[in-house]
Amino acid sequence: MLTKLTLTIDSDVVKSAKEYARSKHRSVSKLVEDYLKTVSDTEKLKNPDLLPKAPLTDGIAGMFKNDYQGQEYDQLLEDALSEDYQ
Repeated sequence: MLTKLTLTIDSDVVKSAKEYARSKHRSVSKLVEDYLKTVSDTEKLKNPDLLPKAPLTDGIAGMFKNDYQGQEYDQLLEDALSEDYQ
C-alpha cells in the first residue's frame, strides 16, 4: 500500500535529486523509499533480535575464535601453508 508523505527539503537538493532520478530512470519518491528502506534494514542488522534465525550458522559462529587470537588473515594463511609444506 502506498502512502503519501510530505517533506520539506532545500530547493537545490530537490533539483539535484530530480536530475539524478531522471538519469537513473527512477522517481524521486522511489529513491527516497529505497533510501529509507536501506536505513531501516541497517538498523535491523544492529539488533540481533530482529534478524532471521539461522541455526546452522549461529551454531558455528565463533567456534574457532580461540584458535586465532587476533592474527591477520595473511599471517594465518602463511602459517597454514608453511605447515602443509614442511
